[in-house]
Amino acid sequence: MTVLALEQDDRRSAITDRRMILFAALAVLLVLVSILGLGLGATGVPASRVFAVIADALTGHVTTGGDALIILQVRLPRLLLGLLIGAALASSGALMQGLFRNPLADPGLIGVSAGAALAAAATIVLGDRLLAPSIGAMPFSALPVGAFAGGLITMFGLYLIATRGGRTSIATMLLAGVAFDALAGAGMGLFSYLSDDRQLRDLTFWTLGSLSGATWTKVVAITPFVLPTLLTMPFLARGLNALSLGEAEAFHLGIPVQRVKAAAILLVAVAVGASVAAAGMIGFVGIVVPHVLRLIAGANHKVLLPASALLGAALLVSADTVARTIAAPAELPIGILTAAIGAPFFLWLLLRRQGGLAL
Repeated sequence: MTVLALEQDDRRSAITDRRMILFAALAVLLVLVSILGLGLGATGVPASRVFAVIADALTGHVTTGGDALIILQVRLPRLLLGLLIGAALASSGALMQGLFRNPLADPGLIGVSAGAALAAAATIVLGDRLLAPSIGAMPFSALPVGAFAGGLITMFGLYLIATRGGRTSIATMLLAGVAFDALAGAGMGLFSYLSDDRQLRDLTFWTLGSLSGATWTKVVAITPFVLPTLLTMPFLARGLNALSLGEAEAFHLGIPVQRVKAAAILLVAVAVGASVAAAGMIGFVGIVVPHVLRLIAGANHKVLLPASALLGAALLVSADTVARTIAAPAELPIGILTAAIGAPFFLWLLLRRQGGLAL
């Protein structure tokens, strides 16, 4: 028994060491891509100058000059917005994959992204037509508000459809989400048809996703929604680990299954709705990041959820840096880059799960 206990202690110690190495590596990666994100762009800023400007700002010194303006007013809010949205999308993907017990699940499955996009399209097209006669052009600040409200309304609607007798059917929610995605696609097509040239440009830019509209106001606006969800998600790890055995088994282990489902759906709805409201449609982050980490560190959600937040933040900041530099001074929509990375990865997952191509 003593030898067995020692072996178990050694195994636990090795697992703990691997987790610490993983989190340390992800933290270093996040710092590096953040420094690159602040320094690279149409106007390059040396890393030493980046550190000097940030240090002056933290100590309360007034820094003048073009570099300080670019870093503090343009790139730093964009960086923070990218960190929040990347962490939110990746953590939401890990949460959805644990809830659906399927590594191919995505935050968009529950229809929140589609609902937010449809509400954004309605705000762009109808808002201009309703407000123009009285107050002029619609203020751009109305767009994220409308998108966030659309995401939350969609979540509550799908939850009511999937809940019967106090129990939420994940399969019903999945099917309802697929149906609503199709309905939202039809609605967005209609709004695209009704829009004028300027509205169509705004609508296209929104659906492709971008961090170019990042401001300190937008960072402050979404932080109260995204940050609490990121801090709350790890508390569902035990329930998600138990759900991987099945709902009946989780119930017998003492897990409040219905409360875990409801909490997971609410957290994903808030996080994804706020992300879409701030940056538009950015796909595949919620699929790629959790699955990569699952291959590296296993399926324990106590590790997977916080690690997904770190890697998701690093991935989105990296994609945004590439989007700003690959065609400078022009800028690619970040959704194009994430789709270019995520779609082939998604196909590889499908082929891997099926054992290869059928000839």
